[in-house]
Amino acid sequence: MNITLNGAPHAVAADASVSTLVSALTGRSLATDGQAVDGGKLGVAVARNAAVVPRSQWWATALADGDDIELVTAVQGG
Repeated sequence: MNITLNGAPHAVAADASVSTLVSALTGRSLATDGQAVDGGKLGVAVARNAAVVPRSQWWATALADGDDIELVTAVQGG
């Protein structure tokens, strides 16, 4: 299945969810509540088709062909 991720084409599995996408991109396992299994902070926010997806809904939010996903990460610095 094909989505747009941060403005670029990106292929994902047909059964992909926001959670599986974030996990694949960050290389970290996520619990069903969207928190990192290792207990660390993710610093990630996700919007699907211009609507913010709450972390608690990442697991239940299935991706669909043609979705426009914006994934942003917090960066420290000045």
